[in-house]
Amino acid sequence: MSSRLRRLPSMFGLSLAMLAAPAFAQIKIGVTISSTGPAAAIGIPTKNAMLLWPKEIAGQKAEYIILDDASDVTNATRNMRRLTAEEKVDAVVGPVTTPNALAMLDIAAESETPMIALAASSAIVEPMDAKRAWAFKIPQNDSHMATIITQHMSDNGIKTVGFIGFADAYGEGWWREFSKVAEIRKLKIVGSERYARTDTSVTGQILKLMTAQPDAILVAGSATPAVLPQKTLVERGYKGRIYQTHGIGTLDFLRVGGKDVEGTFFPSGPGVVAKTLPNSNANKKTAMDFLRRYEAAYGPDTMTQFSADAWGAYLLIANAVPQALKAAQPGTREFRAALRTAIENTKNLMVPQGVITMSPKDHVGLDQRSRVMGRIVGNKFTYAYGGE
Repeated sequence: MSSRLRRLPSMFGLSLAMLAAPAFAQIKIGVTISSTGPAAAIGIPTKNAMLLWPKEIAGQKAEYIILDDASDVTNATRNMRRLTAEEKVDAVVGPVTTPNALAMLDIAAESETPMIALAASSAIVEPMDAKRAWAFKIPQNDSHMATIITQHMSDNGIKTVGFIGFADAYGEGWWREFSKVAEIRKLKIVGSERYARTDTSVTGQILKLMTAQPDAILVAGSATPAVLPQKTLVERGYKGRIYQTHGIGTLDFLRVGGKDVEGTFFPSGPGVVAKTLPNSNANKKTAMDFLRRYEAAYGPDTMTQFSADAWGAYLLIANAVPQALKAAQPGTREFRAALRTAIENTKNLMVPQGVITMSPKDHVGLDQRSRVMGRIVGNKFTYAYGGE
């Protein structure tokens, strides 16, 4: 852990304006993320990236107000109301977990404030309706990642698969998308189990899956809670291939998993494996530019899926602000509406995790260039294939 990270304040709310020291900020961006609680392994690198956000956007002073939701839905909605009703921010970035994001959708629509989620489930932006018109998402959809996982399974002779995922919106979203694509690729799912993020044992679920003798098992979890099923599989002597989702892209997952997660295959945004991407990958330059910026602040091999997503959120806002400024001034309802429209009309924006082209029906906007297949080698996230 870098000395800078150790010095980060643990206060519930943090205004980056105090760090940047401007007396007044014309553009105000609110953030709610999980700096503490079960999702802290996601929230901390996310906040680290936000501390690198430039203090000006399109020549305007920018203020960033970061609040901790402690991985709790109630806190997330409370933060969202504070940011929109009291702070009157122009946009909200976050949260980092799907349940929290779903709970915030109504407030985003009621306050007419663009929300750029850093959680993965497609349910945040689909099906498109009046409230989701104000919601956007940086991470790849589960369905997008499920296609490359099932492709890798099929290409490597996998015929039968077991599934264990979170007993919440993240796990259910992955089950829905993975089971659908697996059927298309003629992969037979022989078992499906669930567990809570806070569980300390999944032995019963793992023994049920192992009884079915699947060729591979997919763990649909995120951050450090995704380690538990894999450790249990290894301890029980499972010899098949183990896959994880892109939710594992944290340094804590590697630290806690250790040798038990070595060799794991997982889908990933290109930014996570930037150093080992082939030079032909369209995203390598953008991913490496951010990686160098992040490592200069936090040290070698510290960049994660979530820090890259946070930088992508900044780039998305910065790309949209000049257009919104033509319509109205920050701090107004009109500016928020113009910013929402500008984000929705983003075209060919290169971010560390892919290329974004949005539309009224697509508030993610990522294509096949946004995901590759990675593998954990030498306790590091490395490139395996895909994304061309």
